[in-house]
Amino acid sequence: MGNHSENTYDAIIIGAGMSGLVCGCYLAKAGLKVLIAEQHSKPGGYCTSFKRKGFTFDAAAHSFGGYRKDGIVRKVFDDLGVAKRVRIKRYDPSDIIITPDYEVSFWSDLNKTIEEFQKVFPEESININEFFCSLISPTFKSFARMRSWTFKDLLDRYFNNDKLKAILSFPLLGNGGLPPSAMSAFIGASILKEFLLDGGYYPEGGMQALPLALAERFKDLGGEIRLSCLVKKIKVNDGKAIGAVLARGGFIGSGCIVSGCDSRQTFFKLLGSRLVDQELLNAIKDMTPSLSMFIVYLGLNKSLDKMIKPGTNVWLLSNYRLDNSYLFEKKVNLDNVCTMVRAIPDQNIILAFMNAPFKNKNYWHKNKAYFTSSFIEKIEKYILPNLSKYITYKETATPHTLYRYTLNYKGAAYGWASTPSQLAIYELRKPKAIQGLFLTGHWTTEGIGIPGVVHLGYDTAKQVLRKQQQRQIKTSKFVIN
Repeated sequence: MGNHSENTYDAIIIGAGMSGLVCGCYLAKAGLKVLIAEQHSKPGGYCTSFKRKGFTFDAAAHSFGGYRKDGIVRKVFDDLGVAKRVRIKRYDPSDIIITPDYEVSFWSDLNKTIEEFQKVFPEESININEFFCSLISPTFKSFARMRSWTFKDLLDRYFNNDKLKAILSFPLLGNGGLPPSAMSAFIGASILKEFLLDGGYYPEGGMQALPLALAERFKDLGGEIRLSCLVKKIKVNDGKAIGAVLARGGFIGSGCIVSGCDSRQTFFKLLGSRLVDQELLNAIKDMTPSLSMFIVYLGLNKSLDKMIKPGTNVWLLSNYRLDNSYLFEKKVNLDNVCTMVRAIPDQNIILAFMNAPFKNKNYWHKNKAYFTSSFIEKIEKYILPNLSKYITYKETATPHTLYRYTLNYKGAAYGWASTPSQLAIYELRKPKAIQGLFLTGHWTTEGIGIPGVVHLGYDTAKQVLRKQQQRQIKTSKFVIN
C-alpha cells in the first residue's frame, strides 16, 4: 500500500454489523487501512446484548447456525483467529416445534431428526429422508431450479401431508418473516439447513460476544472502528467513490466504500437520487421489506430449566395455515401468530418474540403493555404455567426499537422480504454506475441470518481485494510503460 494521510483509508465500511465486521477483518488482514463507522454505541447490529437489573438480554439474534466443521461461520472464525476468542456451545435439540397434534424436535444428529419426523409421519418416510439429504448436499441443478420457486413449490415436490409441510415451514416464518407460499425456495432451504439442521449454537456471555470478538480482532489487525459515528454522505466524483462524510469528523477519504446498512438508506440518503440510476431507484421503491419483531424480555427469580430446556428454541404453532398466520402477524393478532420462546443458558431469562409490522409510534405506545401481558399469558397457557409468579423484570422491544438499533427501513428484521422476485439482485451488491462502492449484509437480497451475513462479509472482502489487485496491475503496467 502507498503512503496515507491520517484522514485517508483504503476502505471505509459503514456499519459494524456481523457482515461489516467480517469484511473489515479480512481487508485489514490483507494489509489495507480500514475504518468501520457505526452509528450505534456498540458493534453487532441486531446481534447485540444489553444489561438490566443484573440480567443480560440478547437484543434480537438469539442463536445461530453454520458452525459445523465445514460451516461458513466456523470457516470465517478460524480464518480470522476469532474462534479462540469466544467460547461457543451447541445446544441439543436446537429447536422444538409444538403443534395442536405433535411435538417435533430438530437434533444435532441429522439421522435422529429424520427418524423423529418419520415416526410422526410414517407415510412420508422415504420423502423425508430424500428432502433432508437434499438440503445437506444440494446439486447444482437443484440450486438453479430453486431460484424461481417458492418454498411451497419445493415442499410440494416432496410431500403430500399438509401438516408436515406446515411444520417444516413454520420456523422459516419465524426466522425469515414469510409463509412458504411467498418465501424463496433458495432462502428457505438455506435457513432450514443453517438454522435448524446445523443450529443451536450460542456464545458464552450472550450474542454480543460474537461482534465483540470480531471487533477486537479487527483492531488487532490494524483496523479502526468508530462507534456512535453516523455516516451522513457517500461522496462520489466522476462515477467513483472518493470517501464519506461523518456527522462528527467531516470528510474521510477512500476510494472504496462498503455499505453494510439498509440499502434504501445507502441509495436514497447516503448517495442521493442525483448519483443513482433512476431505474434502480424506482425498483427499490417498489421492493417490500420484511416484517419486524415484537420481543419480550423476562428476568426471573428462579430457574425454569425443568420446564423448558435452556438454549433450545421452542416454537408454538397454533394452526397449520401459515398464510393466515402471516396475515395475522401483519395485524398483530396474538392468538394466531408465530411465537418463539427461549430460556437463555446460564441465566434466569426468558426471551420470546413474534413477527410484527412497523406501524406508527403511537400505535405501539398505546398497545405495548397489552401485547406484553397477552404474550406472557399465551406462554403460560401453552409452555410455562405460572410464569408470571417468577418475573422480577420485564421489558419489550417494538419495531421502532429495532429501528433505533440499526436504522433499518421500517425496523425490518431480515432486510428485504425474501421472495423469489427479490432474490440475488446484483445491483444491490455492486452498483454498476459507481466504482468503488460495494454493499454487504442482509439487505443485498442474497442471504439472511448470521450464516448468511457472515458469508456476505467474507465474499464482499474477496470482491474488494480482487478489484484492488486489478487496479494495482493496471497501475504497474502504466508505470512500466
